[in-house]
Amino acid sequence: MSHSIRAEKFVADVDRTTWHDETLWFVRQKRDKAVYGVPEFQELRELASQIKEHTLSRLDDYLVQFEAAAKANGVHVHWAADAREHNDIVLGIIRRHGATRVVKSKSMLTEECHLNPELIRAGIEVIDTDLGERIIQLRDEAPSHLVLPAIHLKKEDVSDTFHLHLGTEKGNHDPQQLTEAARQHLRAKFLAGQVAITGVNFAIAETGGVVICTNEGNADLGVNLAPVHIACMGIEKLLPRLTDLGVFTRLLARSATGQPVTTYTSHYTKPAEGRELHIVLVDNGRTQQLGRPDFRASLKCIRCGACMNTCPVYRRSGGHSYDFTVPGPIGAILSPNIDMKKHSSLPFASTLCGSCTDVCPVKIDIHVQLYKWRQVLAEANEIPASKKWSMKFMGRMLTSPKAFGVSGRLGRQALRLLPHGLTHATSLNTWAIARELPEPPKQSFREWYQQQEGKS
Repeated sequence: MSHSIRAEKFVADVDRTTWHDETLWFVRQKRDKAVYGVPEFQELRELASQIKEHTLSRLDDYLVQFEAAAKANGVHVHWAADAREHNDIVLGIIRRHGATRVVKSKSMLTEECHLNPELIRAGIEVIDTDLGERIIQLRDEAPSHLVLPAIHLKKEDVSDTFHLHLGTEKGNHDPQQLTEAARQHLRAKFLAGQVAITGVNFAIAETGGVVICTNEGNADLGVNLAPVHIACMGIEKLLPRLTDLGVFTRLLARSATGQPVTTYTSHYTKPAEGRELHIVLVDNGRTQQLGRPDFRASLKCIRCGACMNTCPVYRRSGGHSYDFTVPGPIGAILSPNIDMKKHSSLPFASTLCGSCTDVCPVKIDIHVQLYKWRQVLAEANEIPASKKWSMKFMGRMLTSPKAFGVSGRLGRQALRLLPHGLTHATSLNTWAIARELPEPPKQSFREWYQQQEGKS
């Protein structure tokens, strides 16, 4: 199913679409204000981009260095080629400890690997402890945004969900009371957790440690209460040195939510006495993307979501219309690498305005890569036949002066004789229904110019 078809349901609710658009634009404006307060922000972007470029160019060396340093710290390091291996490793660790209750902080990698359903099928209770993630877990939905997983929901939706699952007062949609209800509900889950699963924002090759950035402190609470901590990370999350980290922490929160820094920036280097720390390094298509020169830079992404907050298409179509763990412009680059046929429509869900590239904290050329994916998809015949042949027809017509002149005359005649049909025939031109077409000129510029030449 294409992006446009999936977006129809979201767009049909005009009030929600408008609200979603305005809310994300508000976050984008917060980002701009935070950026303007840092005179060297552009220099930080360039430095971050260069650090990531360097790391990706020597990723194999840094992964080996990270593994050695982590093992020296008493950490168990696991390697997973794909989602299946990742899920098997995590489930194996849980079973070896005889655990049945897992508390989990936000992790887009585990969403990508569909870990929750696998564990639930194995009889494991999995509780997402990030507030937004818990809301959508109760609703049996996927996150619609990297940083704001429940941004597609209004407080009334949350109220109905909590009334159904947590027994809160029906119709009470006061945010403070809803948050307190979630806090009380989750506190018991934290205390009962036997294994804590987290994502990883950054990993340091030099120290073998991982860094987790949160605003709610739920990752810290889960990790410090449970005897076993499993940190799941994509192999692209590496940074060479601990001194590199400061560049990215200054960029991440400002780009994501307009904050100077996340409330909690937690470092996990070695397990506490009597506890275990496991780190699962996951490929799942990343080395394949690394091997694509035109798309390698997409692995620089630090998952801030800034490109989504600014994208006019994402803001008006919603994250679920992308049908991929990472939605929005960056997701439209990553998804064809995983399944070109399934996600062939996503690189076309863009105006190529370049706003995503402008706000990216690590300077990924997002709109350029979207354009290049379109070319790759066309060459692989992974675009609809109607689009393929219409573009071929337009290409030939626009390169032929005679054909272009004839089509112009026909178009002007159609605008003159059939204006109602062009604007109200929904099956022919849905775009024009709410628009007034201009009055057609009597002649083209080419015809006028030829007349002037004759007069001279």
